[in-house]
Amino acid sequence: MGMIVTRRKLIVGVGAAALCSGLPARARTTNAADAKLDELLKTQFEALLRRDPTTATSLGIDTGARAALRSQLPDWSPAARSRQGRQARTDLSDLRAIRRDQLSEAGRLNYDVAEFQLASRDRLANQFPFHSDGFGHRAGPYAVTQLGGFYTGLPNFMDTQHPVNNRADADAYMARMRAIPGLLDADTALVRSNAAMGVIAPRFILERAITQLRDLRDGEGRNKTLVRSIARRSTEKGLTGYGEGALELWEGPIRAALSQQIDTLAALLPRATSAAGVGRLPGGAAYYAAVLKLHTTTDLTPDQIHRTGLEQVTDLKARIGALLAAQGYRTGSVRERLVALGQVPDQVFANDDAGRAALLAYLNGRVEAIRPRLPQAFSRIPKARSEIRRVPVEIQAGAPGGSAQRGSLDGSRPGIFYINLRDTGDWPRYTLPTLAYHEAAPGHLFEGALAQENGDLALYRQVVSATAYSEGWALYAEQVADELGMYADDPFGKIGYLSAYLFRAARLVVDTGMHARGWSREKAHRYMVENSAESVGSAQTEIDRYIVYPGQATAYKTGQTVIARLRVEAERQPGFNLKRFHDLVLDGGRMPLTVLERRVRAAITP
Repeated sequence: MGMIVTRRKLIVGVGAAALCSGLPARARTTNAADAKLDELLKTQFEALLRRDPTTATSLGIDTGARAALRSQLPDWSPAARSRQGRQARTDLSDLRAIRRDQLSEAGRLNYDVAEFQLASRDRLANQFPFHSDGFGHRAGPYAVTQLGGFYTGLPNFMDTQHPVNNRADADAYMARMRAIPGLLDADTALVRSNAAMGVIAPRFILERAITQLRDLRDGEGRNKTLVRSIARRSTEKGLTGYGEGALELWEGPIRAALSQQIDTLAALLPRATSAAGVGRLPGGAAYYAAVLKLHTTTDLTPDQIHRTGLEQVTDLKARIGALLAAQGYRTGSVRERLVALGQVPDQVFANDDAGRAALLAYLNGRVEAIRPRLPQAFSRIPKARSEIRRVPVEIQAGAPGGSAQRGSLDGSRPGIFYINLRDTGDWPRYTLPTLAYHEAAPGHLFEGALAQENGDLALYRQVVSATAYSEGWALYAEQVADELGMYADDPFGKIGYLSAYLFRAARLVVDTGMHARGWSREKAHRYMVENSAESVGSAQTEIDRYIVYPGQATAYKTGQTVIARLRVEAERQPGFNLKRFHDLVLDGGRMPLTVLERRVRAAITP
């Protein structure tokens, strides 16, 4: 068995003691109460697929009895949103009617995960009617932004996830195309109703969204992703007429719906302010507490998270400063030295197509390089592959630095991380290895594939979303990559790893600063620039992301901090076994951090 060394001890050892007793990594025992819970959660999951058919397509399960879902998009009308709020409360009530104390260990885990999710959905849907959270939207108070709204997600979804293998698939594509104007109009209606409640995005957010909407609307329709995708793929299958039909829809009702959305946002500009935080919104403090709980899956307060961020920023800057000095970078602040490192010629990829191709090749090469080492730390390696691609050019202006897309359940579509390459200067070479490990292996796509391939998890648990767990794991995975020796001959890569941690720690400070302490956009931007290696432009993009998705960015470092702390607790027990610890964290699927803490501590308690 291969071994790797941590800062204190061997982390793969004999596994006969505390960590290998107690709660099993995979608990299969079921009883009548478990069966009742399983049936309820299956029913609720199928209802979720009907509410958002794009989930079924993303998972590759819009077949058989679910085949009709392939031609549908979500119902985002006011009536549907109201029904969803009532359904969230009903679902939670139905779950709580089941006696938790009668469930097996595995059943209690499923119950706890579902209870947290449903309670959060009930709280946000019924207490904060302006809240948006669905396909094309991350959890936030504004229906249409530079990052949120159906217009942002539909082109890439239709191009990369909706299959076109035959005429039925092409017809389903067109059915979805015909539904797009209604979805855009529903978003526009939500913007208006939110404005009537006093919920209007900051002026600079509206302006960026308008610019991006105009970029999407204007120009030759034949070159738009929604049109080009079906035209190309249907032609490849020998099908005719689909490109023309898509173009007609684009030039007519879709373009008109985009114009109406632009006009609606523009009409709100005189009423919009420059205030960044949600504290100014009706019930803003309570709303921030609700989304903070949703994303961190803890009961941490804004003040606690803010203080943690400040402490970690101080510690990480000291560690990075020492590593930089060891490489000859001794003059200036940590930021100034990181910026100087990022401008060294061999750290910069050319900002042209050839440079972008080289950057992608380097990233994917890092993923391949770590694969042979993963069995040292993990007892299970996913069968599904993962890859890194470029964010589509037409949405890169307002898109974040990157985003991950899980693979299909049947393995026909790999997990993909999309990196925004609008400017290769945002990605110095020293920052890329840790990005590969975070997003691909052993981070997001690795963890997601393990969940989807875990036969001991029901489908509704394989695909569950828990931001702090998944993002925390991906950050923790960067630590594992270091322990596997991926930076042994790459001191600058090690600096990149810690600077990525610094960036996530700074997020704790600026998110809580804006939304709980009244920081301005400018103050948050200044703090991020001073306490990270982010470029001025990239830092602005990040700050604007935190403004429209309050609380979400705090999940990353909170999750990593909890997982790392649990590992330290486990390491104190005799016979610690790293693979067994990772089984314990991963084999139960994604879950709230509070549930994960109970699970791990039950296993390591002598």
